[in-house]
Amino acid sequence: MVVNACFRITYIVISALILLVGCSELDATGPDDSLNGKETDGIAYYVAPGGNDSNPGTLALPWETIDHAAQTLVAGDTVFIREGTYFEYVHPANSGNTSSGSIVYMAYPGEVPVIDGSGVTIPGNWNGLLSIAGKSYIVVDGLHIENAGTMNNHSGIRVDTSSDIVIRNCRTYDTMSSGIGVWESDEIVIDGNEVILASNGGTQECLTVATTNNFTICNNIVRDGGTDPAGGEGIDAKRGSNYGEIYGNVVYNVEAVGIYVDAMAYDTGNIDVYCNEVYNTNASAFAISAEEGGLLHDVYFYNNIGYDCYFTGLTISDWGGSSTHPMNNITVINNTFYGNGTGNGFGPGIQLHNFDADNVTIRNNITSQNGYTQIYLQEYGTGLVVDYNLFYGDGTACGSNYIEANPEFVNPTGGNFHLQSDSPAIDEGSASLAPSFDFDGNIRPIGLGYEMGADEYDDGTGIN
Repeated sequence: MVVNACFRITYIVISALILLVGCSELDATGPDDSLNGKETDGIAYYVAPGGNDSNPGTLALPWETIDHAAQTLVAGDTVFIREGTYFEYVHPANSGNTSSGSIVYMAYPGEVPVIDGSGVTIPGNWNGLLSIAGKSYIVVDGLHIENAGTMNNHSGIRVDTSSDIVIRNCRTYDTMSSGIGVWESDEIVIDGNEVILASNGGTQECLTVATTNNFTICNNIVRDGGTDPAGGEGIDAKRGSNYGEIYGNVVYNVEAVGIYVDAMAYDTGNIDVYCNEVYNTNASAFAISAEEGGLLHDVYFYNNIGYDCYFTGLTISDWGGSSTHPMNNITVINNTFYGNGTGNGFGPGIQLHNFDADNVTIRNNITSQNGYTQIYLQEYGTGLVVDYNLFYGDGTACGSNYIEANPEFVNPTGGNFHLQSDSPAIDEGSASLAPSFDFDGNIRPIGLGYEMGADEYDDGTGIN
């Protein structure tokens, strides 16, 4: 597996701004918390096994249930949850705000609290074991959510009609629907979580963001998806979601597409998908669509790596029941697609299969050892540009300024797609629309020119 260091500095800065906790200051009155860069005005409370909800909620006299905290906390308050297993449905009653700060639900430092849904009733179908509905300025940090739901849309963590919500460092396991699902919300950060065995018999995707604006999905691991008869993708931004970033995620062993962007019947766009690693999916690594005729526009795929998947590396598709699938301004640049098509031999590195896809640019990509052909231009609209790509393997090269040669990866069978010093991809890419950094967060270009593929070659001299 490639170690994904892309935007590590950004990750550190965001993490620091979200929540700084002085662990040495934990006491009965709580730590001196800083949230989103400001001192909070609230109180630190504690929940622990063996506590009592009649207690004052201090470290010495903690509450027993997380949901009691969820009904009590107000803007600026933090609850530290001690290690143990909590069989309960949690639904915060209050919101934070910009003046006093967010409400924070946080694992006690160094401990692992688990919310277990075994035998727990989740009200209604469109809900989660931890449910944030109609709220704002809430942070959930470090909680484990397990065994969530009996109905097909029961999620581990569910966010509805909310804003300024941060879900970070959490782990979900065995959820009927999404491990984390966000709907009709705004200003959402989903950062550093692990989603395992999601979409296990229900619907939706392992990690879903739908009809949501201004979102970030970063540094998550989504793996070992369940058997979902109507979904099962690893990460999906869909259904009118706009102005988002999907980066630094690792997705593997899921039953459908690894990372999917789908307009469905809505205007959806201004989404950047970069520095993600997807492998061993039971479908394509990446895909985009407008399944129900909505417009998908201004989607920028770059610095991604997709390999050893059942179908394609990236599909620009005409999936869905609509007669049209409008797309405009789709950029696919500096990605690496290797060894896809493991299922039936059909798995181009990049497949363009949509008559309604206009102004598609495919540039600076490496497509190597994929099944059937490396780039398959099957159906497309106007304004297609294909240039400066490297092809290696079955099929016929296409476009202009291409190279047909072994890219000379360091160890592709071991998931290492860095370039060796003799790679023909070095300095042969185009600067036009190229990203200013690579998969590892290194600047582009390091030497005289831009490399093809997700990684910029660095020999340590700065001049290649």
